[in-house]
Amino acid sequence: MVKIRLTRGGAKKRPFYHIIVTDSRSARDGRNIERVGYYNPIATGGEKRVELDLERVKHWVANGAQLTDKVAVLYKEAAKTAAAA
Repeated sequence: MVKIRLTRGGAKKRPFYHIIVTDSRSARDGRNIERVGYYNPIATGGEKRVELDLERVKHWVANGAQLTDKVAVLYKEAAKTAAAA
């Protein structure tokens, strides 16, 4: 099964996540099919908290990919900000 989920990067105590499309059997930081965005939980000032390619996510979901719970929340947030802009 194909999943859209987070993979961790960044330094100790300063997390940074890439939002990726991957096979559900691969490790969290292992192989991925495509990177569709990022999530910066500690963004401050003018930094972007969530950047997501909404069209690619829609494409993958239409082809059977499943979003994890956190990515679903981030997707709604990104769609809301895109609609406002």
